[in-house]
Amino acid sequence: MPDKIARVIVHLVSASVPDGLSDATRKLDKVGYALVRVITEDGVEGLGVTYHEVGGEATKKLIDTAIAPRLVGRDPFDNEVLWQEFFGYLRGVGRKGLSFAALSAVDIALWDLKGKILGLPLYKLFGGGRTEVPVYASGGWTSYTDDQLVEEALSMVDRGFTKIKLKVGVEGGTNPGRDVVRVRKLREAIGPDISLLLDANNCWDAATAARFANRIAEYDPYLLEEPVFADDIPGLARFKKSTDIPLGTGEHEYTRFGVRDLLLAEAADIVQADGARAGGFTEMLKIVALTQAWNVGFAPHAMENVHLHLVAAAHNGLFLERLLLFEDVTARVFADAPVPVNGYMSVPDKPGMGLDLDLDYVLANDEGADN
Repeated sequence: MPDKIARVIVHLVSASVPDGLSDATRKLDKVGYALVRVITEDGVEGLGVTYHEVGGEATKKLIDTAIAPRLVGRDPFDNEVLWQEFFGYLRGVGRKGLSFAALSAVDIALWDLKGKILGLPLYKLFGGGRTEVPVYASGGWTSYTDDQLVEEALSMVDRGFTKIKLKVGVEGGTNPGRDVVRVRKLREAIGPDISLLLDANNCWDAATAARFANRIAEYDPYLLEEPVFADDIPGLARFKKSTDIPLGTGEHEYTRFGVRDLLLAEAADIVQADGARAGGFTEMLKIVALTQAWNVGFAPHAMENVHLHLVAAAHNGLFLERLLLFEDVTARVFADAPVPVNGYMSVPDKPGMGLDLDLDYVLANDEGADN
């Protein structure tokens, strides 16, 4: 029998972003990680991750006070039992949002722990066989000038990425005509052979989004992401019926129930659920199964080092997203995280996720150490 959980430790690490950096609906202040270490009586340690951008302190507090005490003494292999217990226990304080960020990080840590106890990488536990996965570069903020936007796109291509994603929705989404010009300039700069993904970050209503999509169709976008407010599922469905540009959405959905509703409404071509929010690997495996049942693509949002094993195991797993804004903090927090080479990431063959913390850096920069 595996040994029991003895301790749960949470660290908060972040990095500031350039002043004024923004997408269509949000100005960014910082990016970072809430890191969860679940440690057994024998000292085996599982690592979990979620976001530390807005509310990371509350995520840590919830884990420390509501989740960790109920994990101590439990069997780390009981991830399904534990998930359901916490789903019920936390339902009164949120079936979405920070409570699920906390649960997601803990669940990811339990799976990482299982892999380490068994000596197997997660993609093998998930039944996968791919040893490398496509990845696209993501950036291109709406606060950039046209020249800055094109410069970053070309730098992505120079790094070997064959798929890149950039933002639309300039001026808070009030000037789609400017976005059309920016998309034209991007396509002219990168040529016809690079896949161009576009992200509107929830900025339009369905009619505006549809009109924009039809104006840029000649520039062959691979997908348009979140053109409509994420909770406006009927609006997403109306958009999808108005254009043949594939619709990507789902990064702001939580649990299989949220993804189910997207699929029932025919409101997604590519589902972009995020395991660091939607419920961890336990829930993401069910979400993947739903996307396969509906025969749509699965391409999780961000957290490429967490999602790598999952996409490697999913036959409809399209690719990973590498947010360039996270690259510096990722390189500092993790000792040897995989990096893209010519548009692909190799799947670590080490047990669990194959990620090791640079614990010296994490401890020296832990913003939650005194909380």
